[in-house]
Amino acid sequence: MAADRKDEMEAILTTQRTAFNAARPEAISVRKDRIHRAIALLVDHGEALCKAMNQDFGNRSVDQSMMTDIVGSVTFGKYCLKHMDKWSRSEKRKVQFPLGLLGAKAELRYEPKGVVGVLSPWNFPVQLTFNPLMQILAAGNRSMIKPSEFTEATSALMAELVDTYFAQDEVAVVTGSPEVAQAFSSLQFDHLLFTGSTATGRRVMEAAGRNLVPVTLELGGKSPVILGRSADFDKAGERIAMGKMLNAGQICLAPDYMVVPEESEDAAIAGVAKGATAMYPTLLDNDDYASVVTDRHFDRLKGMVADAKEKGADVIEVNPANEDFANSNGRKMPLTILRNITDDMTAMQEEIFGPVLPVKTYSSIDEAIDYINDNDSPLGLYYFGEDTSERERVLKKTTSGGVTVNDVIFHVSMDDLPFGGVGPSGIGSYHGPEGFKEFSHARSVYSQPKIDIAKLAGFKPPYGKATRKAIATQLKK
Repeated sequence: MAADRKDEMEAILTTQRTAFNAARPEAISVRKDRIHRAIALLVDHGEALCKAMNQDFGNRSVDQSMMTDIVGSVTFGKYCLKHMDKWSRSEKRKVQFPLGLLGAKAELRYEPKGVVGVLSPWNFPVQLTFNPLMQILAAGNRSMIKPSEFTEATSALMAELVDTYFAQDEVAVVTGSPEVAQAFSSLQFDHLLFTGSTATGRRVMEAAGRNLVPVTLELGGKSPVILGRSADFDKAGERIAMGKMLNAGQICLAPDYMVVPEESEDAAIAGVAKGATAMYPTLLDNDDYASVVTDRHFDRLKGMVADAKEKGADVIEVNPANEDFANSNGRKMPLTILRNITDDMTAMQEEIFGPVLPVKTYSSIDEAIDYINDNDSPLGLYYFGEDTSERERVLKKTTSGGVTVNDVIFHVSMDDLPFGGVGPSGIGSYHGPEGFKEFSHARSVYSQPKIDIAKLAGFKPPYGKATRKAIATQLKK
C-alpha cells in the first residue's frame, strides 16, 4: 500500500513538473488567477472548513477558526496580489568599473522554482496550508500538499475543495498516514516546506537532503516572555493569557514560559490569572475555548504537570467556575501555571504546546538574557515593559526568529514581516517580500559587451605584462 501511494505521488509530481515546464514563461495574470481561486475557495467554504476543524478538535470555536485560518489566509492572499508585480520585477545590479562603460550589464531575475511540496500541521490546518500556498503561487510554482492526519475531516475537505478549484497539475492535496508523509518528504521536489515539531523537522530535512531538495522549516521551541520591572503586570497578564489560551496554547508561537522579576512573581501570576478569568469565566461548556486535539496530546500535557508537581513545582489551576475537569469526557484543560520550577522538569525541557505556563524569576535582566541564550534560539521572543534601554538590551543580546514587544504572537500576523525561526526553531521564512524570494530562484544574468573583456583585463593567456598590470592595479591599498 505504501509503495502504491508513493507511485501515486510520483505521478502527480511528474504531471505538475511537466505542466510547469510546458507553460514557461507564465504570465503574472495566470499566477494571480490561481490566488483568486484560492481566496474564492476559502470565502465560499470557510464555514464548512471551520466546522470540520471543530469536529477534528472535539471543540474549536468557529469564530476563532474564521479569524485565524480563513480571514488570515484571505487577507494574506490579497496582500500577495497587491505586491507580486513589484516582487517579480528583475533587479539591475552593478558591474565593476569600467565594464559598465563598455556596455556590460547585470541583473537578478526571480524565477519560479517548479513544484513546491507543503507538509502542513494540525494546529492551524487551513492557515498553515493556504498562507504559504499564496506565496508559492505568487512566485509562479505548482504545489503538492500533505496535510496532517490528526485533522482528518479538515484534510479530507481541503483535498476535495482543492480538486474542485484547481487542476491537479496546479495544486494537489494528498492525505494519509505518517508513512504517506514520510514518503512525501522523500519526493524530488524543487522546494519543500514543513511546519511542525523540531524533531520531525530533522527527519524531513534528512529525507529532503538525500535528494538535495532545499527546505523551509517552520518549527517551534520554547518562546519566552520577559516581563521587565517597568511592565504593566495586569495588561501584560491579559495579553499573555490570550496568547497562551488561544487554541488552548496549541500554537508554535505561544508564550511557552514567563521570566519575571523575583519581587513581582505574585503580581505577574495574578495578572495572567485575572486575564484568563475575564476571557474565559467558564471552560468546559465554553465554545470559545478549544479542546486539546487528541488523547495522546492531552495525556502528554497532564504528564508534564504531574512531573513538575512531583519534582517540587507549585501547580496553580486557573479554574474560575471551579469546574470538574477530572470527570469530564472532553479534552479541555484549564490554564495551569507552574511556579518554583527547575530545569529538570519536562515542562522546561520540551515545547509545551498547550495551556501550561511555567514561571521563572530573575534578580537582574541579564539573568533572564543568559537563561534564554543558554537554550535553543526560540521561534518567538516577547518583552513587556516601557524601559527602552532594557528592551534594546534584551533584543540585542538574544536571538529569536521574531519578536513582539508588549504583546505576544502578533508579529506573525504582520503580512509584510517575514515569519520564520533560527537554528532549531526553523530555517528560512515566508510572509513579506522575503517569502516570495524563498519560493523563487534568484537567477543571476550577466551580459558581456562585444569588446574582448578577457584580453583587456589580462585574463586571456598567454599571460604577460597586461596580466601583471591588472593584478597590481587590483592589489593597490
